[in-house]
Amino acid sequence: MIERNENLRVGVVGVGRMGRHHARIYGQMTGVQLVGVVDADAKRCAAIASEYSTQAFADVNALIAAGVDAVTVAVPTKDHRRIAEPLLRAGVACLIEKPLAPDVAEAKQLAELADSTGTPLQVGHIERYNPAVRALTDHKDLVPRFIEVHRVSPMTFRSVDVGVVLDMMIHDLDVLLMLTGCEPDRVQASAVAVLGAAEDVCNARLEFPIGCVANVTASRLAFKTERKIRIVADDAYVSIDFAKKNGLMIRRTANAEQLARVRSELAAGRDLSDLDYTDLVNIEPLDVDDADQLQMQLRDFVQVVQEGGRPKVDVHAGFAAVRTAERIVAAAREYAASISRS
Repeated sequence: MIERNENLRVGVVGVGRMGRHHARIYGQMTGVQLVGVVDADAKRCAAIASEYSTQAFADVNALIAAGVDAVTVAVPTKDHRRIAEPLLRAGVACLIEKPLAPDVAEAKQLAELADSTGTPLQVGHIERYNPAVRALTDHKDLVPRFIEVHRVSPMTFRSVDVGVVLDMMIHDLDVLLMLTGCEPDRVQASAVAVLGAAEDVCNARLEFPIGCVANVTASRLAFKTERKIRIVADDAYVSIDFAKKNGLMIRRTANAEQLARVRSELAAGRDLSDLDYTDLVNIEPLDVDDADQLQMQLRDFVQVVQEGGRPKVDVHAGFAAVRTAERIVAAAREYAASISRS
């Protein structure tokens, strides 16, 4: 833990599309000193360092030598382990952008290293900090039975070093594992690769041991952007728009006498088309705030490093998401192979 009267010394490795925002926010945080940044593109590294009044370093070892307590790792997924290993061995806390690693083997190595060194490792599953998702987690009595997720967008040609499951669906897998509190015990999937060897579109059906089924679709070849989750529980329905950061909750509010009467009339074949369904339910927006997701994520990370404790999305949560993603990709390949054999 860092003494409270000392500034937390932080750095960022990889200052591209996401990493530059980490550098910006660190540079604005009280009690935090942005020691420096690292990037494979020397010109970009120098430009970001100049913009945020910090130092550009040639590599991660130079950043460690300068003395840092915590570092964001925002390099391509294939380089996560290579960059994070020397940091963790040096006792430098890491926030690794999602996904934790490109496969289960590397994710496991990172988890084991973080555990053995006792170094905090947080994974950047930022949807956990979405105001609508945070508002949903306040309803701890909600037990999901069916979940439908759509995350689609046009191709941006970013993060193409991995398929759509690790690139986009991974956000929703983390949320699903958080909502259900477990990993699926059965996975079915179908995927299509269009622009390269990795899948660009995927649909997965996940069955969880709590009695919940999730249907998850991700595409980076759509003509629109949509990021939504719909949750059906025993006594509630929730719809969340990740992009708009809002949501609705519909709860059954009719008393036992009302419900018994409606059921009896339906069983008797009575025409209830004049009955207003909204009289039987309560429809209200989720109580969301306007907090910035990335700022909240970095504040949590800084607090863990300063005060101790467990990150909201720790290395084991990140590992579970990668493990589930790998099972989905394997199931999709198995399904494709079965089709080709038939």
